[in-house]
Amino acid sequence: MATVALREQPGDGWKPARSLTEQLSEAAKLVRRHAVASIYRAGSGHPGGALSCSDILTVLYGAEMNIWPSATDDPDRDRFVLSKGHAAPALYAVAAYYGFCNARAALNLRKIGSPFQGHPHVADLSFVETSTGSLGQGFSVALGMAMGLKLQRRVSRVYALLGDGELQEGEVWEAAMCAAHHRLDNLCAIVDYNKLQSDDRNDAIMRLEPLAAKWRAFDWAVIEFDGHDLDQILSALRRACATVNRPSVLIAHTVKGKGVPYMENVPHWHGSVRLTREQAAEALAALGATSEEITELLDVDCR
Repeated sequence: MATVALREQPGDGWKPARSLTEQLSEAAKLVRRHAVASIYRAGSGHPGGALSCSDILTVLYGAEMNIWPSATDDPDRDRFVLSKGHAAPALYAVAAYYGFCNARAALNLRKIGSPFQGHPHVADLSFVETSTGSLGQGFSVALGMAMGLKLQRRVSRVYALLGDGELQEGEVWEAAMCAAHHRLDNLCAIVDYNKLQSDDRNDAIMRLEPLAAKWRAFDWAVIEFDGHDLDQILSALRRACATVNRPSVLIAHTVKGKGVPYMENVPHWHGSVRLTREQAAEALAALGATSEEITELLDVDCR
């Protein structure tokens, strides 16, 4: 929210200010490029789930959450927990775009000595609220944060992004029951519902449907929408913010590998995979990168 300017500065080449949606759309493209490049440089990673949640993360940091790069320790800040920790490349890319970290340094994914590891680590990066990776646990931590903020009577909100395969963890439903019991209307869960997990489609491993009905049975306010439509994401987040006496869950229907045609809806690209340079360059080109940008993202030394 803080870093997406709604008005551009007038000058010799001044043009009318772009809409917020246009700015977020451009940001999401750059986030996807950065995530793909960092996974290529690492030699491993999870591109499918990073690409499917890029629009959601871009809107959260670019237009919704009350959090600023200069005040990541503000007790009244909103909190974000990436419960699906393997999508860390997208979180690092968003953080880089909005000024929470150095963009070039954030390309050093999974390198020895780099704070940008394969899953977020709370002791390494100021914008990371808790270490995540073991699925289900991040959501429980987010629940604890929301309860603590309520006890302190703070207006801060807590957002947790979960993978759909993660919902097969029993811990998630224990936390869901607890959040509803305590009427935590400051807690918003977001499900990256791309229908695929590590080995196959969700339905072939353990089906989730009727997913919305499950959450409603736990007394959560449920909002379903297209997780790649920026206006729908904004609307869903603001509806959740206006909900009282109940936690909210946003079921975002997304596409695994969104934006890269050869990755979209293909289970193989969940991860961990090694991208060849040709594959990485093809992905970046599909995401709108120029040949010069591709060279810089893939070949320039970032140490």
